[in-house]
Amino acid sequence: MRDILHVDLNNFFASCECLRDESIRNLPVAVCGSTEERHGIVLAKNYPAKDKGVKTGQTIWQAKQLCPNLVTVLPHFSMYVDFSKKVRKILLDYTDLVEPFSIDESWLDVTNSKIFGDSVQIANEIRKRVLLETGLTVSIGVSYNKIFAKLGSDMKKPNAVTIITKDNFKKIVWPLPVSDMLMIGRATTKKLNDMGVFTIGELANLSKDFLQDKFGKNGILLYEFSNGIGNDTVRNYYDIVPPKSIGNSTTCYKDLTTNQEVKEVFSTLASSVVARMLDSGYTHARTLKLWVKDNSLKSFGKQCKFNGESNFYNITKTAYELFLQIYDWHLPVRALGISVCDFVDGSFQLDLFGNMSQNCNKLDETILQVKNKYGDDILKQGNGLFDERLSRSLGGLHSYQNSKNKK
Repeated sequence: MRDILHVDLNNFFASCECLRDESIRNLPVAVCGSTEERHGIVLAKNYPAKDKGVKTGQTIWQAKQLCPNLVTVLPHFSMYVDFSKKVRKILLDYTDLVEPFSIDESWLDVTNSKIFGDSVQIANEIRKRVLLETGLTVSIGVSYNKIFAKLGSDMKKPNAVTIITKDNFKKIVWPLPVSDMLMIGRATTKKLNDMGVFTIGELANLSKDFLQDKFGKNGILLYEFSNGIGNDTVRNYYDIVPPKSIGNSTTCYKDLTTNQEVKEVFSTLASSVVARMLDSGYTHARTLKLWVKDNSLKSFGKQCKFNGESNFYNITKTAYELFLQIYDWHLPVRALGISVCDFVDGSFQLDLFGNMSQNCNKLDETILQVKNKYGDDILKQGNGLFDERLSRSLGGLHSYQNSKNKK
């Protein structure tokens, strides 16, 4: 039996902003996108705002109807990354078995970390160290598998430890609504509710065969997770596990009406994607996916294989070629997105322009180093001179939220 922790930073984005500006620390605060850039929704909120009914995903005007004195601040993604790295460094002091779930959540396996005490002692020490060394608070779930550890970290907030064992999980976990369990989203919740299943305990008491018949392979997982079976493997932080995809998307500050404007946005998106690829260590992708939304909010998508390497030049070029294939300018464009996937280790045959691709890769690395040192806006693409706002550097929320959106 393993000793698993799930560490969850409380109200992470909003907490970072309150540390950044002490004058708003005790006020209701919401981190929001820019209304000028048409991202005017709540991305995160602190507890005083939550107590007034403010929710993630609301428009700013909706949030302010509920909380007239709400303080809204723009996100500072580079700051969030820095705080996340500081916390992760603390976690790695106790074990290499640290598996990030998102920018503000991680699992730890401390089974072999007894030099630091038992799992509850380690959890409390981590909680105190994070507060002392960063000013942030965490909630930690302690259990014998990842699913229950995650449930535990959600039960007491902020700055708390919840323990779920084989002896007490039926009392603690089973009364909870099925939607609280990881991997059960809105669609599955509705399907279970329509079957008369509302709590995790009711789910656990269904037969495995019945759930498999209704949900396929996921039905087996539903049965096992609700009964506390399995899912206790925490991956080593230093293992090489390629990401499924790396991407970014943006809602433009104005509707796009020309190919030139689309090129500018693709350059900005490609720059963001390449920076993340270099930061992750996975720079060889075989597939590019494109997403387009017109101003009637209808979406279009297409994907293709790269002809050559997945560097900035090729990502921008391939995205633009795909766009020309799928979009006929029936309406202006409201939003665009690019992602790359199917990562390989780089040991594949180069095309006839292999030397040029290698130089492009080195250029991408050099540009990232310069931006890391002097700021994102120190270097810009030439086509960004046509409209500075379309070429403005993008924040990192989209990629960080990907894993959360799968819950």
